[in-house]
Amino acid sequence: MEALSGIERDTVKAVFRLSQDGEPVRTGDLAARLDIAPGSATARIQRLAERGLVTYEPYHGVELTDTGRVVAASTMRRHRIVERFLSDMLGYSWMDADRLAVTFEHDLPDEVLARIFVALDRPTTCPHGFPIPEPDSLDVPTLPSLDTLAVGATAEVALPGATNVDVAAFLETLGVRPGAHIVVRERHPFDGPVVITVDGHERTLGNTLARQVFVRSA
Repeated sequence: MEALSGIERDTVKAVFRLSQDGEPVRTGDLAARLDIAPGSATARIQRLAERGLVTYEPYHGVELTDTGRVVAASTMRRHRIVERFLSDMLGYSWMDADRLAVTFEHDLPDEVLARIFVALDRPTTCPHGFPIPEPDSLDVPTLPSLDTLAVGATAEVALPGATNVDVAAFLETLGVRPGAHIVVRERHPFDGPVVITVDGHERTLGNTLARQVFVRSA
């Protein structure tokens, strides 16, 4: 296959991120995610379809093929390793690492990326707490949200780079940050709040907020 451009890889990555619910991705949602015009999103998708990375049906949506999923996993792996470099070696926050990684991650030769990975002692997660896919993986491991955990469950927090800045700041005041260990103490019924313990303190998160916090089993 002809080498993919950074724009093509970013588009595949965006399709993957928007398809977590298993439904086809609408081009309007993709355009909003990439901050481009809908017509430009359609043109990109048609190009990816020609290369066998996605299937596209007008008025139905976009889905990744198996080849596209491999590309998505590889692209996510590259992004998360670069984030780890920016965070661990250069001291950037997890949100800044996400923002800066996209500016140069596609310019790194595979050999350099491999050496960075080894120099970082082969990390298994990005600074946000999400798994780094294995090489040549068909998929990217996904994480459940906090609101799905049962009472008594223990977990580590993961927060997406797309988390609203104000939401991230509020969660920080609660101690709910990437890597924090939590225990679920109570779950109120009918979409009620979730009560957790974090850093020895009891905290209460509304259901809407709990759905924005992802977790890895501790």
